Amino acid sequence: MAPTLAEPFSDSSALTDFVINQGNGVKGLSEMGLKALPKQYIQPVEERMCMTNILAQESIPIIDMSNWEDPQMAKSICDAASKWGFFQIVNHDVPVEVLENVKDATYRFFGLPAEVKNKYSKDHSPSNNVRFGTSFSPQAEKALEWKDYLSLFYVSEEEASALWPAVCREQVLDYMKKSEVVIKQLLLVLMKGLKVNEIDETKKSLLMGSMRTNLNYYPICPNPELTVGVGRHSDVSTLTILLQDEIGGLFVRGNQGDNWIHVPPIKGSLVINVGDALQILSNGWYRSVEHRVVANGSKNRISVPIFVNPRPGDMIGPLPELIANGEKPIYKQVLYSDYVKHFFRKAHDGKKTVEFAEL
Repeated sequence: MAPTLAEPFSDSSALTDFVINQGNGVKGLSEMGLKALPKQYIQPVEERMCMTNILAQESIPIIDMSNWEDPQMAKSICDAASKWGFFQIVNHDVPVEVLENVKDATYRFFGLPAEVKNKYSKDHSPSNNVRFGTSFSPQAEKALEWKDYLSLFYVSEEEASALWPAVCREQVLDYMKKSEVVIKQLLLVLMKGLKVNEIDETKKSLLMGSMRTNLNYYPICPNPELTVGVGRHSDVSTLTILLQDEIGGLFVRGNQGDNWIHVPPIKGSLVINVGDALQILSNGWYRSVEHRVVANGSKNRISVPIFVNPRPGDMIGPLPELIANGEKPIYKQVLYSDYVKHFFRKAHDGKKTVEFAEL
């Protein structure tokens, strides 16, 4: 039962019940036609996007992947990973129809009735590997974020067939499978840039031992300037491969001060960013960079990131080849699952998670 529009959700427990317990998410709030943003979503002024801080002339690199043998392309990737932490790739090997199919599947999942989506919520999902949720860590946040998501941690085809929602299962699996070629190519180039020329099984596990795909839904928002779709953070992954739709709204922190660069949607492109795990493994040569998503007052937006990670039981720290070459380590060895738990037990807070691994 939705509360009345007259005084919607002045009581936080009514909002929690409607959004989280009943599985309506912010999509349910958006579809009520609220005239004002519920106070639980109003971010502190310092966390809102200030339009004067946007660098309109700047853009992250766009790299053409059509010729893998071109040393200039490899240099562009390594330069982008060290200077920007973000780049877009075009003419890659993931077919456009695979990307379109997974976008359609995302809309299909979020179009399901709340009671069906709610079967995958924290309290009802048959597995921690399949999670429908809202915001980031509602129990830890002072102000909520305007986003719903479905998170799918890949274990095996068998588990996916048994547990993932049927409306999106095949399309997500196909997207992950087809992206793997590009992920391997990127990691190979990035390792060679560190003079690590061989990826054995141990390294393969550290770089891409596990994968998680999120389907993100950012519905139309009343007073979008008062909240965020996603707050400032860097990812805990090795690499993130992001498919965004045509709406836009992803911003990356620039190289100087509190300035932000919009990542414009390019049809058929994928956005690649370095995660904290790769910053740690590379001993700081490659940078994970803060990014955020703004809310939108007139259009629904979706995005589909693949988070490429170490395995939870892996110890991560600077690669031994770098230390053998005489580099001083700036990070200690940490258990990857401890690092991830540290990230999720607090609200988004920029790049503070990486301090957990600093010496």
